[in-house]
Amino acid sequence: NLFIKNKKAIIYKMLINNKLRLFFSFVLLAMMLQVSAQQAGQQSFTFLNHAASARIQALGGNMIGVKDDDIALAWQNPAALSAQSSGQISFNHHLFFAGVQHGYAAYAQHIPRINMTLHAGIKYVNYGEFAQNDEYGVNKGTFSASEQAFVIGAAKQLSANYSIGVNLKYIHSQLESYSANGLGADISAMYYNPDNRFGVSIVAQNVGRQLKTYLPNQTRYNLPSDIQIGISKRLKHLPLRFGITYQSLNRWNIRYDNQNKVVEESFIGATDNTPSTTRIFADNLMRHFVFNGEFFLNKSENFRIRVGYNHRRRNELAVENYRSLGGFSFGVGLKINRFKIDYGRSIYSLAGAGNFLSLSTNIHEFKKKNNNVKP
Repeated sequence: NLFIKNKKAIIYKMLINNKLRLFFSFVLLAMMLQVSAQQAGQQSFTFLNHAASARIQALGGNMIGVKDDDIALAWQNPAALSAQSSGQISFNHHLFFAGVQHGYAAYAQHIPRINMTLHAGIKYVNYGEFAQNDEYGVNKGTFSASEQAFVIGAAKQLSANYSIGVNLKYIHSQLESYSANGLGADISAMYYNPDNRFGVSIVAQNVGRQLKTYLPNQTRYNLPSDIQIGISKRLKHLPLRFGITYQSLNRWNIRYDNQNKVVEESFIGATDNTPSTTRIFADNLMRHFVFNGEFFLNKSENFRIRVGYNHRRRNELAVENYRSLGGFSFGVGLKINRFKIDYGRSIYSLAGAGNFLSLSTNIHEFKKKNNNVKP
């Protein structure tokens, strides 16, 4: 018996070690992926960066350190999928600027036989109708423009705390009679401790490129690739979970300098407004971070208030000499019976804000109810 127990212990340790090796291999793979440091205008299908749900929108547009039953988290971080997500179905719609409609729908299912959780979804953008005029300004009717991304993904729980995940995305874009498509992937690894409710993730997002361009012989651009690290922590004595995400790990300088602000003319001559080296460093560093908090206001946690701040969004869309709440976001979440309803509002600039609505439920709960009904 002692020999059998020792043999089982050795086998168990070997399995754990192999799982940890696999986990850290995923971490190294995510960090070593050659994700290009692209400039604005040199990326394709940038709608992939839009938040997938009202909850994520309210939390600054990025939240990769959380692991719960929300399947919309898997759009950015497939390792966040778990058995809790099984049976979850989510519908999300974003009322964007100028009548642009954007949204995401997804479903997840856990497969006990292989101990993996799978999900599938579609992200879409409808840009509406546009007037079609010739070179003389004569109207020839209207045309439409839209884009879609189809995703399938899987997560594997290596142990009680470690998980890995992969997404595959097929992207299609139709602008009038011109079309393009591409293929991308997300690779992620996550550590989450349910006892102290602390999570940390590393994600390589949107690794891929165009397969077909809008016109023959056009340059095939890469997807808006990014490597990110995120953490989240639920406080013990306060009903708050805070999160911090560091974006663009693969690229340090993400500032876009406005050359018009460098030198200004006045009645006494030119004034040099070049910011100091310290100010440039601090601004660039802050643009990498997204901060957020989620407050739980009752014991059942059925009502939540969310806030977020995205410094990069605030600065890139700022209007000089005007103050605004650009970069801030907020929202609420409410669970009624078996349905979760979420609202998120993100303020972009003086131009306005976007409103996001989400509805989700677990279809397995309806099956349980029907099985409990007596004939």
